[in-house]
Amino acid sequence: MNEHTKELPLLGYVDRLSASPGETIEFKVSSLSEQPFTAQLMRSISADPNPESPGIVEKDATAYFPRQEFPSVRRPFTAGSYGIGQKEISAPQDASLTFVAKIYPTLLTGQPQTILGAGDYQLFIDANGSICLRIGFTVLSTDSKIKLRHWHQIEAHVEGTKITLRQQQFGRYAEHPITIEGFTPVPPQLAGIPTVAAALKNNTVTQHFNGKIEAPVITANGAEICAWDFSCDIPKQTIPAIAGPDLNLINFPTRATTSHAWDGSEMNWSHRPAHYAAIHFHEDDIYDFGWDTDFSFTLPDNMPSGVYIMRLCCGTHSDAIPFFVCASKENGPQADLCVLISTFTYSIYGNHARPDYHPSWQDRIDDWDAYPYNPAKYPHYGLSTYNTHSDGYGICHASHHRPLFNLRPGYLTFGDATCSGLRHFPADMHLISWLHAKGIEYDVVTDHELHREGHAAIEGYKSVTTGSHPEYHTSVTLNALQDYRDAGGHLMYLGGNGFYWRIAVHSENDSLLEIRRAEDGIRAWAAEPGEYYNAFDGSYGGLWRRNGRAPQELVAIGFAAQGEFFGDPYRRTCTDPAYDWVFEGIEQEILGEFGYSGNGAAGFELDHMDARLGTPENTVLLARSVTREQGFMLVPEEQLTHLTNLTGGSESDAKHADMILAEYPGGGSVFATGSITFCGSLPWNDYDNNISRLLENVMRRNLN
Repeated sequence: MNEHTKELPLLGYVDRLSASPGETIEFKVSSLSEQPFTAQLMRSISADPNPESPGIVEKDATAYFPRQEFPSVRRPFTAGSYGIGQKEISAPQDASLTFVAKIYPTLLTGQPQTILGAGDYQLFIDANGSICLRIGFTVLSTDSKIKLRHWHQIEAHVEGTKITLRQQQFGRYAEHPITIEGFTPVPPQLAGIPTVAAALKNNTVTQHFNGKIEAPVITANGAEICAWDFSCDIPKQTIPAIAGPDLNLINFPTRATTSHAWDGSEMNWSHRPAHYAAIHFHEDDIYDFGWDTDFSFTLPDNMPSGVYIMRLCCGTHSDAIPFFVCASKENGPQADLCVLISTFTYSIYGNHARPDYHPSWQDRIDDWDAYPYNPAKYPHYGLSTYNTHSDGYGICHASHHRPLFNLRPGYLTFGDATCSGLRHFPADMHLISWLHAKGIEYDVVTDHELHREGHAAIEGYKSVTTGSHPEYHTSVTLNALQDYRDAGGHLMYLGGNGFYWRIAVHSENDSLLEIRRAEDGIRAWAAEPGEYYNAFDGSYGGLWRRNGRAPQELVAIGFAAQGEFFGDPYRRTCTDPAYDWVFEGIEQEILGEFGYSGNGAAGFELDHMDARLGTPENTVLLARSVTREQGFMLVPEEQLTHLTNLTGGSESDAKHADMILAEYPGGGSVFATGSITFCGSLPWNDYDNNISRLLENVMRRNLN
């Protein structure tokens, strides 16, 4: 068994990434051992495996959850999206049967791919790309390879022992129909659970289809016995039947996709659903493993807010599952500072298989005793929305209801970097370790609470700070942060490329997120024309900037430049004595020419001021990055032509990180650093450095 199919020996996930005292978290674990596994609770302080850094630091938390043993159970998982009827259909033994669907195939896999089936009847594409009908052991094929990424009308008719197959490509490249006739012995009675985009046999689902399917119908003696209109209830995962049973969608195939009738006259599926009457299925869709719960943990009332790790161990194998404990809902904030944990961003990036991954990274991983598994080596666990499906289409759904390798302490995103090479959760722990080193009390709140509760989730805190990369947000989370700021709260944005992409949360499953990478921005893939609106809520996807809410409106700066994983320092620009307090105890003009993220405080992704996009006039530029001439590119939304950009100045003038302070009516303020690598400089030199001092000056003032 190769790495791309094997199951890892010990791995788990949680049903929810965050909870408050009194609430319960369920742990789902797969262990291949015959011996029990142990679970031990730790509080996470630092998650950097670099031996030159503070390291992976955790404190025993068994006072809240005693170390326990649980039986090992192997828990399988299967990929592939499909539709399955909620009950069986049947027809008389001698019925005249017809199977019809429109299809837009996107990938030949060398294996059969079912379009529509029930019982002993399967309408499918064979390994060579021909349309076939299987009746028991009889197979009739058109022997004509279909064209990928084109629409076809497929029909199969059974009349007694005679079979007729018809295949018609249509649209602007329409071809003459192909009709094939054949015969079968006395056909079996049609009886079974109908499926779309996969075959069901002996309770096993196989032959997953890659591509779009529209208007599948099965008739008996001219009457529909199952039929579905995929333009109905697009935000849902159950499709009401026109005839026969309702259809449950498994593994979240993509909805709000263009169907054969789409002609570009309408881009919003909710305005013309008939143009979006197709569903895109993939053999590698997988978002909820659906594992049973091995053990649960009800958070005790005296459990402090913070970051916790449930460490699992079985023989020589281990896993570490993070979760986040918020303040008690009954007692309210227990600290003046709230750290906003970017769980939406963690999920969206979950299991990102980087294209630059190289097996040589494993040497450093082994040397540092870092997290051992990389999604590039285990793609069958489901990849991220920064990857593509096997048919080349972008992955637009994300969920934490599966193991996420990069949501682990000690995970290296950049295995060949000359620094720690961390991003997301491990990188954000640089800030958490700094807070512990400085003795600053804090609570945590995650994006999930912010989306669910709005402003109430952070109301009452003197200051709210982000980590290094709060990139993905809903309208609710942005409104909550804006309301907090405008009500007098002090918002601290300690990252770069924040508040950038708009996402939607599924109404039936709040662990499931959707991203449509529409038209602009730094993108791992581009949404198909006409598929820019989220299926979950009908909102226009893509950049918040394209939705009229540039990051500058919230935090005075926004994404401007993208580079490799390196950092440069800042240079102090503000000499107004009114802001000397920011630089108290700092004699240097150059700040942050060091760090565990990119070796500098201003790097990788940089944000700048722009009054036209919402930067307030009273914004104070405290410092600006000394950005190297080569190594950064201007983001696409800033570019007009190869000679001009939206700022009006030169490209080099736009490619920098701005560290700012802005005050707002109502007494609120924003301090922002404009760099993803900023927090990586905080632990440098045992937390004694000018970046650390500057942040401490600002934070303690906000908390007074």
